Amino acid sequence: MIVVHELFKRFLAGGEEIIAVNKLSFSVKPGEVYGLLGPNGAGKTTTVRMIVGLLKADGGYAEVDGYRSSTDPDAVKSRLGLVSANDGVYPWLSVREMLLFFADLYDVPREIAAERLSHLAQTFGIDKLLSRRCASLSTGQKQRVILVRGLIHDPPVMLLDEPTRGLDVIGSKVVFDYIAHLRDRNKAVIVCTHHLDEAQRLCDRFGLLHAGRLWREGTIGELQASTGCETLVDMFLGFLDQQAPSISST
Repeated sequence: MIVVHELFKRFLAGGEEIIAVNKLSFSVKPGEVYGLLGPNGAGKTTTVRMIVGLLKADGGYAEVDGYRSSTDPDAVKSRLGLVSANDGVYPWLSVREMLLFFADLYDVPREIAAERLSHLAQTFGIDKLLSRRCASLSTGQKQRVILVRGLIHDPPVMLLDEPTRGLDVIGSKVVFDYIAHLRDRNKAVIVCTHHLDEAQRLCDRFGLLHAGRLWREGTIGELQASTGCETLVDMFLGFLDQQAPSISST
């Protein structure tokens, strides 16, 4: 389970204070896919980095499986998998070498790692790629390898940050299937994206961010009832229209 409680983060830029995440609270239970949604700059990636423990919060806390990122960062990292649009592969290692290397980093016993790799490779269609150097893989093949890497230590929690960015229709479907697999395996999943149409198909519940604040949360049915809009895109556009200053003609 993931618990975020009044998470707060500020930055200084050019002598000006910028509040990136403003007392953000939400939770995600096992088997649930939670869409943390918003436009670029809404605070999604900053939130993920604080959950992982890569960035220190200025207030509040994040918990993963009962461990706080601020006090038990190693315990948190061992219990989550992270897949990001910015992830890469180690070009001179074979796919097998790289995935087993990551299993070793997480202290997965060698026999269990080999068995798990065999199962995941078949599940995600990379079994014929295991002996190839990562540098020789296509973009779509690298994506599949990165998805498997996130599960090699079988974490209870998964964080996906803009997982479909830059992917074509086929690549995006691989991610959709991956998220369905995570739900079936009872993982607690956060998906951060600004692709709202994709999120509406993928997620069970949504947290809608604007300027670091959570302004709406709920299932798609609950959000439709509270906003009067059918789609997440229309909800955001309607909200942004309300925030825009009125312009009076002279």
